[in-house]
Amino acid sequence: MASEPPPPLLSVTDLHKSYGRGSARFDALRGVSLDIRRGESIAIVGKSGSGKSTLMHLLALMDAPSSGTVRLEGTDAATLRGRHLNRTRNKTFGFVFQQFFLTPSASVLENVVLPLKIAGVGPGERRRRGLAALTELDMQDKARNKATALSGGQKQRAVIARALVNDPRVIFADEPTGNLDSATGAVVEDILFRLNREHGITLIVVTHDEDLAARCDRRVLIRDGVIVAEERRAA
Repeated sequence: MASEPPPPLLSVTDLHKSYGRGSARFDALRGVSLDIRRGESIAIVGKSGSGKSTLMHLLALMDAPSSGTVRLEGTDAATLRGRHLNRTRNKTFGFVFQQFFLTPSASVLENVVLPLKIAGVGPGERRRRGLAALTELDMQDKARNKATALSGGQKQRAVIARALVNDPRVIFADEPTGNLDSATGAVVEDILFRLNREHGITLIVVTHDEDLAARCDRRVLIRDGVIVAEERRAA
């Protein structure tokens, strides 16, 4: 008898998210359902205010839905609380943001190993894994530099190294090329898709950039809190 297929890595069912009450209520998501498989790359696209960032925050377990279910490998995220939730999020996900969120006065290596420090990893192991992540991004020679000394592209590579240092199963990239020129942005895109392809890391990109979205295995268009279209990349 054939074995049951594994559950999706991430799955949301009939997801609703509202902010405010009464006349001030805003429905950011209205009945969103979506499955994301291990190792795929997916672009969530839509205009500002469409709900795409809200969906990312819920998928990343950074917020809870008003109703509906978020599952991580079949486990209802509502059952993950407190330290267990924080450990799961820290271990499972890496994040790449448009604004970098690097500590300017800290060294590049100190910025990169922050998720390991939060996870309680010892100094020696933090340094080893941090340098390995920087080497993966060809940034090992910048380990002792202050974050303020980096170019925009170098800052984004440092952010990707930070996302990679905990060996995540998923990388969330929120407008990862938004603050970069086109040539530097193309380099960053290539890095993200190489990590997806060579490491099997699931890549979830939130973007306005249709060219970036077109490189993903799947493109999900969200409008007014509802998924209105899904397209797979042609083989």
